[in-house]
Amino acid sequence: MASGKAKNLKRLNLALQGGGAHGAFTWGVLDRLMRDGRIFIDGISGTSAGAMNGVVFTDGFIKAGRQGAIDSLHTFWKAVSDRAFVPTGMMGFMPGFPQSDERWNVDNSPAFMWADAITRMFSPYQVNPLNLNPLRDILSEQVDFAALRKRKDIKLFVSATNVRTCKLKVFETAEMSVDALLASACLPLMFQAVEIDGEPYWDGGYLANPAIAPLIHRCVSKDVMIVQVNPMKRPSAPTSAREILNRINEVSFNATLIREMNGIATISKLIDEGKLKDTPFHQVNFHMIAAEEEMSHLGASSKFNADWEFLRYLYDLGVSSADKWLTENFDRIQVESTLDMMETYN
Repeated sequence: MASGKAKNLKRLNLALQGGGAHGAFTWGVLDRLMRDGRIFIDGISGTSAGAMNGVVFTDGFIKAGRQGAIDSLHTFWKAVSDRAFVPTGMMGFMPGFPQSDERWNVDNSPAFMWADAITRMFSPYQVNPLNLNPLRDILSEQVDFAALRKRKDIKLFVSATNVRTCKLKVFETAEMSVDALLASACLPLMFQAVEIDGEPYWDGGYLANPAIAPLIHRCVSKDVMIVQVNPMKRPSAPTSAREILNRINEVSFNATLIREMNGIATISKLIDEGKLKDTPFHQVNFHMIAAEEEMSHLGASSKFNADWEFLRYLYDLGVSSADKWLTENFDRIQVESTLDMMETYN
């Protein structure tokens, strides 16, 4: 975020994963980073819920600085919880489910089972012919997209999947709109493809979750912070049908990030070995804030749970995870990577 006071601050780019209601974890991370007066956010790349977090955060910052960013995120997530229904957007939120033995998962709730069955039998063109999406109203009411598009100093990158060409589309600040965000979060079994300039788009997570390259090549900061919401590791292989489906969801929405980071890790290793001298490649420091253990207890169904108590749980988890990372690693920003990319992605 541009500011005349940014000169002496630690610069970070943010890479925000999508993951439905789990995006409330990222809300907590952003809140904690913004309350730290030592950090300057240079650019943000996001997909699905990560894209919405990034745009809402940026819009709030433009309007009222750091406190504006903090307040805007709270307002957005409260509105998501208040207006959730079946079916809805950003992974199909459904409110009001009690905690189960699996804490916040809603696999066994009648509403989830009904909605899950419907999406397997009918397309969104049949069950939601008017293409209703409460997120359209929430975003239109809260974000001043016209003002955002005019800002030359704001670096936003929102990923979507072109249905027709199977190519990644990264919407930048000058292209930002409600449709771009809805496209980035469009799950094809729940919503009709979002058409922009004659092209149909689905969720960006299929091709980039999120896109890392724009942060490396288009931003001043050489430090990238990945906010991970989809667990990379599980203690054992799933055996039940529901566990298998949960793991497929996690693998699918981590695959593109793993693939891109694997390539970056290889290039970084070659740079360290002095094999890429006199080339355009440069070293980038990578960091990650995650809560792998806690998030691994949450199945894919909890991405549909917009209960305010659950969102606040994820928010608090994000705040504490960011706080722990800053306590341990702040001095290493702009100095070295705190993420072992070869171990994590290779």
